[in-house]
Amino acid sequence: MLRDRDSVVSDEGIIFRVYGYDHPPKAYLCDVEYAPETIYRVGLSKALRQFINGSGPAYYKFYEDEGLRFVAAKYEKYLIPHEGMGVKLVGIKEDQIREVRRADQRLKVLLTLKDDALIRTLRSVLNIVQELSTLKSEDFGVFGSLQHGFYHPDYSDIDLVIYGRKKLHELLELLENLYRDPSSGFTNEYERLALKTAGKRWRFKNYGLKEFIWHQARKLIYGVYESKELGRPVKVEFEPVRDWSEIKNEYDPKLRIIDRGWIKAVVKVTDAKDSGFMPSLYGVSVERILNGLKVDDIVRVVSYVEEFRLQAKEDETCLVAGTLEKVEGPGKSFHQITLTRKPRYYEQVLKVVKQ
Repeated sequence: MLRDRDSVVSDEGIIFRVYGYDHPPKAYLCDVEYAPETIYRVGLSKALRQFINGSGPAYYKFYEDEGLRFVAAKYEKYLIPHEGMGVKLVGIKEDQIREVRRADQRLKVLLTLKDDALIRTLRSVLNIVQELSTLKSEDFGVFGSLQHGFYHPDYSDIDLVIYGRKKLHELLELLENLYRDPSSGFTNEYERLALKTAGKRWRFKNYGLKEFIWHQARKLIYGVYESKELGRPVKVEFEPVRDWSEIKNEYDPKLRIIDRGWIKAVVKVTDAKDSGFMPSLYGVSVERILNGLKVDDIVRVVSYVEEFRLQAKEDETCLVAGTLEKVEGPGKSFHQITLTRKPRYYEQVLKVVKQ
């Protein structure tokens, strides 16, 4: 069994990230993250990933919907039918997986077998966390270039996974204290970024750059650590992933998810306990519908957009814009507002308008 942020590799060397927790039988819905230079190249310098010791081929990272378009055009076998939605999504069947790279297991390997300046910095970060909390290294995993081995000590960031709601809550309290302490070596990435917003390219239509930075800063999972080992500041990100006991595969072939068009509404958040995971879930009550079909049984917002994870807290009032979906199945019928990779992507929003 795999979970969000674990990765799998296909026979072609394509690296897929397992996406969320709801999957069809004997398959995983995924995001395509990287492909080797033997089958994919792109003229974008930031997309290139290389092994510093030359032990493997160069890889290229996919951005936005590039991975979906690549698979749809060249590897249709990695499109999995979603019965409830009546569409095909990127995914991989269990018998198509050549290698599994679990985030928690990969961290153990790095801490045991590797010893360069970036890994020593990783150890320092985890040591500080363990000294100041009840958290253990077993509560974490690693993703991104560290997970796959093509990181560079001079340039790469540290991308960590934190497992479970309770452990996430404890970590957030610790990070808040560390950011307040000038001697800790930690700062909030987005409090630093707030000073450098001029001239930034921004594509969201209903969500300003300053609003984005305010929301990101209060999430606390995006930090910067002044590394003595590297002699430079390094970004440290903590991505929430469900603990095994919190996972329930809710994929149901009998469930139907029906697109009912665009909607914009003002909602009050009633439940945010699962807002940190993928997808992010927010229980809501609707205060008013500004645009779209008027229905009275919208019970939640479901977000597959990274920017809207940990976006709102309970009792906060939010503006939300996305796709209205009707969910029907045995013994259930309700509406939800979904934010995902679809047309009008940059018109979608979930933002706090009243605390």
